[in-house]
Amino acid sequence: MSIEHPDLKLYIDGQWIGGEGRDTIPVVDPATGQPMGELPSATPADLDRALQSAAAAWPGWSTTPAVERGRILRRAAELMRGRRDRIARLLTREEGKPLAEALVEVDGAAAHIEWMAEEGRRGYGRIVGGPAGIRQNVLKRPIGVAAAFSPWNFPATTPARKLGASLAAGCCCILKAPEEAPATAIEMVRAFAEAGVPRGVINLVCGVPAEISSHLIASPVVRKVSFTGSTAVGRQLAGLAAAAIKPITMELGGHAPVLVFDDVDVDAVVRLCVASKYRNAGQVCVSPTRFYVHERIYERFAGAFAQAAAGLKIGPGLDEGTQMGPLANTRRLAAIENAVADLKYAGARLVAGGERLDRAGNFFAPTVFSDVPAQARATREEPFGPIALLLPFRDEEAVIEQANALPYGLAAYAFTRDGSRQLRLSERMDTGMLGLNTFFINGPETPWGGVKESGYGSEGATEGLEAYQTTRLVVQTSHF
Repeated sequence: MSIEHPDLKLYIDGQWIGGEGRDTIPVVDPATGQPMGELPSATPADLDRALQSAAAAWPGWSTTPAVERGRILRRAAELMRGRRDRIARLLTREEGKPLAEALVEVDGAAAHIEWMAEEGRRGYGRIVGGPAGIRQNVLKRPIGVAAAFSPWNFPATTPARKLGASLAAGCCCILKAPEEAPATAIEMVRAFAEAGVPRGVINLVCGVPAEISSHLIASPVVRKVSFTGSTAVGRQLAGLAAAAIKPITMELGGHAPVLVFDDVDVDAVVRLCVASKYRNAGQVCVSPTRFYVHERIYERFAGAFAQAAAGLKIGPGLDEGTQMGPLANTRRLAAIENAVADLKYAGARLVAGGERLDRAGNFFAPTVFSDVPAQARATREEPFGPIALLLPFRDEEAVIEQANALPYGLAAYAFTRDGSRQLRLSERMDTGMLGLNTFFINGPETPWGGVKESGYGSEGATEGLEAYQTTRLVVQTSHF
């Protein structure tokens, strides 16, 4: 099987730009520690050119009929599907996740773009009743040029949400792809360009994140900001956007609780929990992390969970049968090692994993701690890696309070056969997304977003489209 080599370039004003005359950033395969290529770092002049080209393209794209915009977006999705194997292999090499997960992600990214292509045709307004002789029209209009910042853990899904929604709404988009994993976004933008997106409607930049964000958000050309990433960086970007009085969609960190009640099929729920916990090596903002298990089934659950986690096949994502790949970068490896050390110091009981694997690359064993004390930092700080925390509970009311106690509220999950309890949880869980008897909460037709310090605003669904629209009231009368 041949190794795919990424063509790492910026895309500015309809042109692909290499590293000539620019600093470059090495892109490293996390399974081997070996470089895949050198990524150009955008200069301030590059950023100004991207802003100018987006501003020039905005009048034409915003007035392009939604049907025509949708046709181009659907063509981009078709091109991505036709190249799914190549894109998925690049994604696996630059980010680390197993190829099977990468293929699902590329398919999902195409589905998000395709769905927005259709939803863009339904940017409905309304007519509001008023006094005789007066018509009051509420119109939905594209907001303008968007600056979108995408993370490394889902290099296809996250850019697809931002590009699909902004372009479908009639906005231009300057996308900052993740420097650790840029190749997937580059291939996606290539599909958009070949599908017929006009020059300047999409620009793709990479470089020093803080310099790019401050430059773009401060520009009067940018009218909308979208960010997916950590809460710490989100605070900084929210401040920049607030200073410029610009709306921002923020999808930030989480620390998802899972409530497992004693009326479930324990073995079936363990299989679901382990598969979801170690997807993308736990580097998922909605990854289940705090497993609150009813005391009647706790020991059985913990034993089965530890056994299943220890039995996962760990290896390079391109290897046949790999169930969990490496961590995406050495920063995550160091963070997980620190979290494990703190959990041991706090007195948590290690029942699986807990160590780096002795091989090249950023491999860490699937790790399970039981009886985790409250003073352990990992109970309050998102591990963002392959660590599961198991805690027993007795009372429904008390466990809901524990699950809601953190300042995060992106996703939560619960497993129970009790329909009345499911309704109570739907009302009581303080979260943006709740999975009841499922971990599948992501689709193009449903909103994606959190509450509290997990951010505000939504991507996906009609809410994702509306995030790139403004509301305009037009009052019309024949009397003057």
